[in-house]
Amino acid sequence: MSQPQEFTFQTEIKQLLHILSHSLYQNREIALRELISNASDSLNKLRHIQLSSESYRDDAALEITLEPDKEGNLLVIRDNGIGLTHDELVQNLGTIAHSGSKEFLRNLAEKTAGSESTEPSSDLSLIGQFGVGFYAAFMLADRVEVVTRSYTEQSGWRWESDGSGRFTITPVEGEVPRGAQIRLHLKKDMEEFTDPNRLKFIVRKYSTFVPHPIKLEAETLNEQKPIWVEPKSQVTDDQHTGFYQWLTHHSDEKPLWNLHLTSDSPIQFHSILYCPPSNFELMGFGQIEHGINLCAKRILVQDDCRDLLPDYLRFLYGVVDSADLQLNVSRETLQDHKLLPKLKRVLIRKVLDHLASVAEEAPESFKTFYQQFGSILRTGIGQDFENRERIAKLMRFHSTHSATQAASQLVGGSDQPIVPAISLDNYIQRAVEGQEQIYYLSGPDLDALARHPHLEAFRKRNLEVLFLDDPIDEFALTQLHRYENKDLISIDSADVKFPESSTPAPDIDLKPAPKNLTRILELFRGALDGKVSDVKESSRLTESPCCLINPHGTMSSQLQKVLSHTMKDYETPKRVMEINPHAGLVNRLCELSDNSDNDDFIRDCGRQLYANSLILDGLIPDVEETTTRSLRFMEELARSKSSIII
Repeated sequence: MSQPQEFTFQTEIKQLLHILSHSLYQNREIALRELISNASDSLNKLRHIQLSSESYRDDAALEITLEPDKEGNLLVIRDNGIGLTHDELVQNLGTIAHSGSKEFLRNLAEKTAGSESTEPSSDLSLIGQFGVGFYAAFMLADRVEVVTRSYTEQSGWRWESDGSGRFTITPVEGEVPRGAQIRLHLKKDMEEFTDPNRLKFIVRKYSTFVPHPIKLEAETLNEQKPIWVEPKSQVTDDQHTGFYQWLTHHSDEKPLWNLHLTSDSPIQFHSILYCPPSNFELMGFGQIEHGINLCAKRILVQDDCRDLLPDYLRFLYGVVDSADLQLNVSRETLQDHKLLPKLKRVLIRKVLDHLASVAEEAPESFKTFYQQFGSILRTGIGQDFENRERIAKLMRFHSTHSATQAASQLVGGSDQPIVPAISLDNYIQRAVEGQEQIYYLSGPDLDALARHPHLEAFRKRNLEVLFLDDPIDEFALTQLHRYENKDLISIDSADVKFPESSTPAPDIDLKPAPKNLTRILELFRGALDGKVSDVKESSRLTESPCCLINPHGTMSSQLQKVLSHTMKDYETPKRVMEINPHAGLVNRLCELSDNSDNDDFIRDCGRQLYANSLILDGLIPDVEETTTRSLRFMEELARSKSSIII
């Protein structure tokens, strides 16, 4: 029997071996990923050789096999790839990156200089392909054997080390199959790596898309194919459904749509993204976590990667695979983070462009998407300045143009949500000549919005107004500020400008302002002193007795409401109260003002009109004062009624 040859690792390699097995890899599952990846590389090399040279071809299927032995606390990773010769064992397993090892340690020393810790830094963002994956085996094993035969030789070799600084190489007597067996004599606390279920989980998490079968107890663990690398035209709907279900673990649903991408510039990558059919956030399950897996050459680098898509696209699932990604030595994180923003920029643009295509070509599908994910998508206007115009094009609204249809659905008692359908582009196409602003009104629900007094002036001028019944919409439009060179403006603002072309024809039946209107305005000003900035005659209103107008440059009533609820010290700006001189109540108050005994009653009417206007805007007036005053009005009205039956 041949005596083993004994070798000593290079001095710097002994240091490095400790680093690799104790500090470099943050997750011990990674060790199995690395060994499987090495086996796959070996198989890839042999496949290339067999294609190039007929003499090395045979009928054996190229595959990787895992063989756990619970009793012996042993795990074997076997492949039938190219194998290693004696010299390759010395060179590849005794030296890491050849001459690059010294520089590796020099860089490491610079990074850890000044650290109080005696352990090397685990945040090793160093450059290069150091071939260190094999040494992750020492995370799991206190002794590692490699039994191997090169495709160019007839006999095999055994490499063995306990990671303490020496290794031996011994000829193997008898027949050795081509390829390599990595035999891990596991540490006492690593028994989990002999559990078939644990091994299946790790393989399916990290190595599902390795291009060769990975077998365990005659079961192939990686039957799901990496369909993202296939030509888009060759992937069927059933394949997409199957892959989506594999990604999401939702075996009973199909994706709403998929986006299959291949790009060579500015970064090379393959990707498939899926939109689920429903939004679990709407069901009260909390915020969706990012569902994009980042791969490098089909090997998982990071699942649920938050750096590939922004928060407003967090609902998408998928895979992004790039051979251009520069990984750190452990292949657990990226070495060059400058590449990710480029990749992210491309993905965002592709997703938003795809949504624009869905909106145009499949409006019903887009309607479903917007109903489920519109509330998440439109938050992107405040997050992503570069793409806010693209996002704005995808926003949808109700409006006075669609109010009739929405109202009929409400009256009909439909239990289906009324999905908005008006885009900003639709609105602009219907804008009147000379219109410089896009008008909107925000409020708690569509029914209240459709009956709001502020709409009277816009209906009179045939101007469309967008309805914003979700606070997110108004935050988004406030952030957007302008769209297609038109200002976005709330109609309760003093900044509203009516286009000249919308000026209504004079109403010949319109009576002049009633006598004593000036006195009524003065009484209202006195009653509301400190609550409004002014009380004046309105040119907007046609039916309602009054409305509240926000002064120039202030936010809308709804945003003020939100801020008043979220900010304890927020002070609502004083608004202008506009009075309709032709409303029946105002006319009667003008008549009553001839008698100064009615002044207190008129002041109370002013206060109540102010409170009513706040309520219409979704704001809460002084509750005790308002209810007391309402009760007094009812008592006075009741006294004026007769109990005599005629």
